[in-house]
Amino acid sequence: MSVGEIDGESSMAARAAWLHYAGGFSQAEVARRLGLNNLKAHRLISKANKDGLVKVYIDGNIGECIALETELCARHNLQTCQVVPDIDDTDLPLRSLGIAGAQAIKIELENKCRSIGIGHGRTLAACVDNLPHKPTPNTHFVSLLGGLTRKFLASPHDVIHRLADRTAAEAYVMPVPFIANSPEDREVLLGQRGITEVFELARKTELKLVGIGSINTEASLVSTGMVEEDELALVQAAGGVGEILGHFFDQSGSAIATELSGRTTTLSLDDLRGSRIVAVAGGRNKTEAINAILESRLLSGLVTDERTARALTLASGQS
Repeated sequence: MSVGEIDGESSMAARAAWLHYAGGFSQAEVARRLGLNNLKAHRLISKANKDGLVKVYIDGNIGECIALETELCARHNLQTCQVVPDIDDTDLPLRSLGIAGAQAIKIELENKCRSIGIGHGRTLAACVDNLPHKPTPNTHFVSLLGGLTRKFLASPHDVIHRLADRTAAEAYVMPVPFIANSPEDREVLLGQRGITEVFELARKTELKLVGIGSINTEASLVSTGMVEEDELALVQAAGGVGEILGHFFDQSGSAIATELSGRTTTLSLDDLRGSRIVAVAGGRNKTEAINAILESRLLSGLVTDERTARALTLASGQS
C-alpha cells in the first residue's frame, strides 16, 4: 500500500468518525453517505478509534476539507481556516458549525487568550451550546456591539451571558440599542462613561469572534427585531449583500455607508481593521454574504462547513 493510499484511508476514517460521533448517524447511514458497504464503514470507524482520532472532538485531518482550507486561505489572505464535514441537511448547518466553533473557542482558551470579543446570532449561540463547562477565570469576554432591540420579545441570542455561565469568566455587555434613533443619539449613547469603558475593552480584545449576516428578509437582523425590513431593503438597494458587526458590504467587499450604519452602536471599521477577527458562518443562503466579507479582507480566520467552502471557492474563481 502506498503512502497516498494510507493517507487517504486515514482521511476517510476521520470523515466516517465525524459523521458517526458528531453527526449522530448510524454506521449504515455513514456507509450510505460515503458510498461504502456497511462492513467498510464499520472498519473505518474502528480505525479512527484505534488511531486515537476520536476524543471529545474529532482530531483528524480530512483531505478534502484541508484542500478547501488551503485554497480559501490563499485566495483571501486568511491566517486560519477550518472546514468541517457536512452533517446537517438544513440550509443553516448549526450542528457542524456549533461543534467546530466550540472547538475553536476551546483552543483559544487553552492557548491562554485573555480577551475575546463576541458578536451575536444563532451560529455563535450554537458554538457556546457545544462548549464544555470549564472555568477560565483569567479570560474575559466583551460584547462587540449593542444588543438591545426594539422588540423586547424578540431579543437576539445572548451569547455573552451563555459564555460567562460556561466559563465562569468575566463578561462585559453593551447595554445600549443595536440601532440608535439617529447618529446624534448614537454619539450620546457611546459617550456615557460605562459604555465608553466597554467599547475600549472591545477595541483591545485579542480575538474578535463574529458571525456573518445576509441582507434579505430572512436575515437574523430582521427576525430578531434588530433592524426593520424597510431599513435593510435600503441597504440591499445600495448593493449590500453581507453584514459583519453592523457594517454592510457589497459583492466586491467594499463597505457601504448608509443611514442605518451611521446609527449602529458598534466598533468602527477603523477599529476592526488590523484586529484578529474570526468568523463562524455557513449555509446555502449565506455564500454571497460570506464571500463579500472575505473580499473585504477584514477576516483573519474562517470556520465554515464543507458545502459552503466549495461554493465559496467557486464564487472566488468566478470573481
